[in-house]
Amino acid sequence: MSELLHTRRLLRRETHSSRAGASVTAAVVGLLGLAWLGTEAVLSLLDQPPLVANPPSMLQWAADLPESTLPWGLAAVGIGLALIGLVLLLVAVTPGTKALHVVDQDRTAVVVDSEVIAAAVSRRTRQEAGLDPDQVSTRVDRRRITVDVRPTSGSPLDESTIRSAVEDELSGYGLRPEPTVRINIRHEGALGI
Repeated sequence: MSELLHTRRLLRRETHSSRAGASVTAAVVGLLGLAWLGTEAVLSLLDQPPLVANPPSMLQWAADLPESTLPWGLAAVGIGLALIGLVLLLVAVTPGTKALHVVDQDRTAVVVDSEVIAAAVSRRTRQEAGLDPDQVSTRVDRRRITVDVRPTSGSPLDESTIRSAVEDELSGYGLRPEPTVRINIRHEGALGI
């Protein structure tokens, strides 16, 4: 049981990005701000000239701000600060994902890059439809695989045949979560060779 739990943790760690960068950036900005305020306070207590502004003048500026600033300016600054806070909150709460997918295996933990899956799906689509490499492109997202096909001029393609080939290719991988397949057959064709 603990080996299964260890494997799950390992797979989650490999497929989700760390929040360390955002946390360190926020902490450094906060610490720099506090260090500056502390330095200004010490310089004010020692009757030295301030680096930017001394604490009493900063407090007076903050107290005079409502009378010296237009209401819409204060509202705009407040909305901007609220948006920054919302972005920081979303970065902290939402899971960061990498372009990796877990392959369902009983005995091992297998992680596959999205580009590898896209290349395999494109190859299978080209083989099934008899197309050149530049006529098929594939995008792989976390929950969807989109295959863009540009047929040869004058040669119609059957979407259901391509879809079944792509789904057959994906069924052998056992991806978790299983992505949905979307096939886009363009209207303009490519010149045949």
